Amino acid sequence: MNDQALMEKSREPFLIQRIRAGERSHFHELIRPYERRAFLIAYSVLRNQADAEDAVQQAMLKIFLHLEQLAEADKFAQWAMRVVENEAKMYKRKRHQHLYQSVDEEQEKEGQTKHFRPKQFADWRDLPNEILEQQEVRAAIIESLASLPEIYREIFVLRDMEHLNIAETAEVLGISVPMVKTRLHRARLMMREALSPIFAKPKVSIWERWKGVNPWFAAKR
Repeated sequence: MNDQALMEKSREPFLIQRIRAGERSHFHELIRPYERRAFLIAYSVLRNQADAEDAVQQAMLKIFLHLEQLAEADKFAQWAMRVVENEAKMYKRKRHQHLYQSVDEEQEKEGQTKHFRPKQFADWRDLPNEILEQQEVRAAIIESLASLPEIYREIFVLRDMEHLNIAETAEVLGISVPMVKTRLHRARLMMREALSPIFAKPKVSIWERWKGVNPWFAAKR
């Protein structure tokens, strides 16, 4: 957490106190640092930008209206993001998408975690930033993320995109720390395999390197 984030975090109890006292204008200042995180959480559930924005708006209203229910001011971030996640899931249920729930999700909830065997490819997370910034790569990451089952997608967003720690992620999602670690590991493996066609770096043998080249000419180099 950088210095600016620490300063904003330290101001939260004060802002919450002022909002509860009737100074509603402070609410945007309180929620502003979490707007991007809130959208990503909602998007990880709904996989649709417009729906995610609607869900976040409804969640922000609920956060504002129920701020009095927050028992610990220093837990605002976890509490607020839990509200966002719940609102997104309610929005999804209204669209009846739960009828198409992933088999992987059902198996894990029943304690029958399916074993996942990834292929061995270069790890996409080790690529330089300039490669990750390419439009084609960004689009591939978004598409691959959208293909993950929800329980893995939300873990990936919170840990690898928003950089919440294990404990914060567990609190936001209402699951145990070991479950966070298990799901995160599997989410990373699934993302790695989904992105393998773009990020795989096959090694070229020395014979392939000199294929079609005059060996005598090459020897003179």
